[in-house]
Amino acid sequence: MNITLRQLRAFLAVSQHGGFGRAGDRVGLTQSAVSRSIRELEEQLGIRLLDRTTREVLLTATGQRLSGQLTRVLDELDSVLAEARQAGEQAKGTVRVASSPTLSASLMPACLAACGQRYPQLQLQLLDQVQRLNLDSVLAGEVDFGLVVDPRAQPELHSERVLSDPFCLVLPPDHPLAAQDSVHWSQLQNASLVLLDGNSGSRPLIEAALAVQGVSAQVVQQLGHSTAVFRVVEAGIGISISPRLALPLPAGSALTVRPLLPEIRRDVMLVRRAGRSLSPLAEKVWQLMREVLAADEPPAAG
Repeated sequence: MNITLRQLRAFLAVSQHGGFGRAGDRVGLTQSAVSRSIRELEEQLGIRLLDRTTREVLLTATGQRLSGQLTRVLDELDSVLAEARQAGEQAKGTVRVASSPTLSASLMPACLAACGQRYPQLQLQLLDQVQRLNLDSVLAGEVDFGLVVDPRAQPELHSERVLSDPFCLVLPPDHPLAAQDSVHWSQLQNASLVLLDGNSGSRPLIEAALAVQGVSAQVVQQLGHSTAVFRVVEAGIGISISPRLALPLPAGSALTVRPLLPEIRRDVMLVRRAGRSLSPLAEKVWQLMREVLAADEPPAAG
């Protein structure tokens, strides 16, 4: 049988409202369309459901039984569809995410675009600030969650790694190390470094990497933003260790970028308060960002 929902709703409307015209108004069909739908339903079932006269439309015994059963079935169907529609409508509202300037510039645009496409009724608000303030905002509940550089073990936070990002060397093109295809960390011994300050999530990781590699270097300048770091390096003040996601260099820059070997990476993580569940809306965004950011992970050095 090839029975349609339109035919069933047309029959139920006639059984409840007593005429093709009134039934048509109920289901949004013309009188002739209602009549045709019921005739097709009767043909599919092989039985008459209505007795039609010039004055009235009456249900047959079979039509009466079908009407009672169909009322319950269609009510259940409407309930199921309403629940599905409500689930879709729940993707309305605002989710707040904290992120540092480097991550906001390099990773969040793709997340914002993907969220707009998948959940057009959802507003994703970005709080762009240094890592220390991002962690404070997450712990205080001022944002739903954060996108940060590995904050190391903090029992108050639940963290999930989404990608890793290698450190590289940024230096003027006339620097002796610029002539090499890659630079070993040991070659930075006694170098003058221009680095991000302690508010950056990368700074403690850079210091740890230098220590592991046994390198002693002098930090001659420390600044709050990668663009400022690059400008100071351009001025010949020193060289810089930078995460790759801080690139590209400013427009018109003559600086050179070289891989640092052995490759050392920083982990970028989603963080939220430990022991606290995200709202259903924030959970949707968390999962979406995991999906988008996993595709952005830089490949390992060959």
